[in-house]
Amino acid sequence: MSRPSRLTESEIAARLATLPQWEHVGATIRRVFKFGGFPDAVRFIDALVAPAEALNHHPDVDLRYNRVVVTLSTHDQGGLTAFDFELAKQIDALG
Repeated sequence: MSRPSRLTESEIAARLATLPQWEHVGATIRRVFKFGGFPDAVRFIDALVAPAEALNHHPDVDLRYNRVVVTLSTHDQGGLTAFDFELAKQIDALG
């Protein structure tokens, strides 16, 4: 599957408007998820493996007890692409 091209700032803003819990940070988008405890946070991370693998697009994940920070960027494009927003949408459906 070929990588889509990098999005413009206006395209990023339009797509981000559909994902209100995500924030644009530099060349990434990120969201903080909070859970009832460590086991729930780990289950969430396990659940995001399937959509990430299906897109062959893998997030940066930071786990701190009940808090998971997911950061997305298309590294080989040097910024954000449609893949980042598609995966963010799928991850939102999990959390």
